[in-house]
Parts: sequence; structure tokens; C-alpha cells
Amino acid sequence: MNGFPASQAMAMALEEAAAAGARGEVPVGAVLLGPDGTVLARAGNRTRERADPTAHAEMLVIRDACAAVGSERLTGCSLFVTLEPCAMCAAAIAAARVARLVFGAEDPKSGGVLHGARVFSHPQAHHVPEVVGGVGEAAAAALLRDFFMRLRF
Repeated sequence: MNGFPASQAMAMALEEAAAAGARGEVPVGAVLLGPDGTVLARAGNRTRERADPTAHAEMLVIRDACAAVGSERLTGCSLFVTLEPCAMCAAAIAAARVARLVFGAEDPKSGGVLHGARVFSHPQAHHVPEVVGGVGEAAAAALLRDFFMRLRF
């Protein structure tokens, strides 16, 4: 992959997650790279700000990247996200034909890739991306842990 190395792309996703947390959103960030490694879109969660339960970071970057390339398909693209995508986001990743999913922290409660629905394991999955987990996991988990700890106290 040309352009940004994986560590830089995840660092950008972590920046988006931190910004989301500062806005009072659950701190999840995402970056979508084109086949040549250029940044097509980056975003953090905005569900509360937009009063939209679908405004997850992954959904926002998929929408923006599709608009940027002028297609509903993101063939050859790589999505970097700080948390294992939920089932809704995993389904959107499959529908957009994202080639590679790289995520930070696992989400045993609401994840839809390695946990829960395991969207890409179903025969109904029209597309299964390459999945790489654990990239930037400690930093992503720390953002989430600190955010929820602040809510409790």
C-alpha cells in the first residue's frame, strides 16, 4: 500500500476518536484510505451531535469516501477504525466492498466482526474484507476506558 503506512493511518483514526470523546461522543475514529494509500475520508462518532444512531465513524467515512470517488463501491480501499465495528458498520463495510479492515480494540459487547453477529462469517455476506485486529489496541482501549470512567464519576 502506497501513501500512509498503517501506523500513521491508525494514528489519524485515534486523533479522530480523541476529538469525538472531547465532543462527548463515544471515542471511536476512522480513516478510509484509497487503493493508492491517499486519505479519502476521516471522521469520529457523531451520533449525539447529529441525533443519528447511524452516525458511527465507520458509516461517516464510508459515506464521505463513496461521495469522493463517485461510487458505492470502495474496491481496493482500506478502513482503519479504533474499535471493532458493530454489526451495522460491518454490513456497510461489506456492502461497500472495502478490501481491508484494520481495527484497534476488540468489542466483546457490541462488536460485529469477531464477536456478536460475526457479519463476515455469514453465508449472506456478499463480500468479506481482509481483517486485521489489534493495531493501536492499547491506545484505543485507553481512550474508551477513560471516557467511560469519566461518565461514571
